Amino acid sequence: MAARGTPLEVLGVALRLGLTSFGGPIAHIGYFRREYVERRGWLDEATYADLVALSQSLPGPASSQLGIAIGTRRAGLLGGLAGWLGFTLPSALALVLFAQVTGAVDLSSAGWVRGLKIAAVAVVAQAVWSMARRLTPDWPRRGVAALAALTALAWTSPFSQVVIIAAGALAGRLLLAPPPERATGPEPSPVSRRVGIAALVAFFALLVGLPLLRLIVDSQALALIDAFYRSGALVFGGGHVILPLLHATVVTPGWVSNSAFLAGYGAAQAVPGPLFTFAAYLGAVMRLPPSGWPGATLALTAIFLPSFLLIWGALPFWDVLRRSVGFRRALSGTNAAVVGILLAALYTPIWTSAINAPIDLAIALAALALLVVGRAPPIVVVLLAAAAGQVVG
Repeated sequence: MAARGTPLEVLGVALRLGLTSFGGPIAHIGYFRREYVERRGWLDEATYADLVALSQSLPGPASSQLGIAIGTRRAGLLGGLAGWLGFTLPSALALVLFAQVTGAVDLSSAGWVRGLKIAAVAVVAQAVWSMARRLTPDWPRRGVAALAALTALAWTSPFSQVVIIAAGALAGRLLLAPPPERATGPEPSPVSRRVGIAALVAFFALLVGLPLLRLIVDSQALALIDAFYRSGALVFGGGHVILPLLHATVVTPGWVSNSAFLAGYGAAQAVPGPLFTFAAYLGAVMRLPPSGWPGATLALTAIFLPSFLLIWGALPFWDVLRRSVGFRRALSGTNAAVVGILLAALYTPIWTSAINAPIDLAIALAALALLVVGRAPPIVVVLLAAAAGQVVG
């Protein structure tokens, strides 16, 4: 399909979304629909639903990948880059500035940091509940989620998520009923099959090659790129699901302190745009160089690069893939495993690091009630929790 817009046009619209899209990936999909389908008519409802399904079928940040897909469809490969840049830049800049302000300060005893940690409990608990209702509606899928959670708690390794997700896909392929197929016709791809194949080859070459290169080259910059590329390439579900893998990647080896990690995660709830921009904060507060702006740039680029390669690689073949019963069965199992992984992350490191007294639990429950019952925006809940932490701290 011929591109009908310009990268600059896509950048302007995506930047507006990047400045105003609060609420996480599910809310982002609503913002995107309102802007791209209802307001601008860049694509119809059926095509939009198809791109949503594609972005949710791939590892990585679903809302960012949806923006890349829409931008690519509108203005080619540069349009995809513009769609990502506009949506990502505001929150990335805000988090790096937060890192610059707080990075040189010992945050371990700050009351407002205590509040940010408690806010993270409420935000992730809401995410677990929302995803469980949507992705584990029956007992077979709940069983997959429970086994995934127990495995994730018993086996804490950067590679455990990969094995758990693969096992979930296998269980789904063999045991679960497939989700219904979307009744949409074939959609011409804005990316050629040659480009798609090249993108997929690059995706797997980097996934395998970067760890091997680390064995040969002793470079902290290369280690950072490998760690964040792997995080972006192997996490299904996006958003909060990245938390346990990033924690194991940067806190366990001592690159970032646990206190700084959770403070940044709490701050990430208060900015618009994709949660994966948390990587920019982590790159900025690294204890080893590169840190600051260079570290933020490397981490942000590395964690989002798999999204570009996967979207551009999948677009030419998506129409065939989405009609495969086996693929939809495997995806059903993968989604259930993702719920289990996030449930385990809710307990550790989030709950165990944040809830240390009855007053902490009370603040967390109040924050969760505001999110679920009061439908308060996450930024409001985060700010209130930070204030409460400062008061009780």
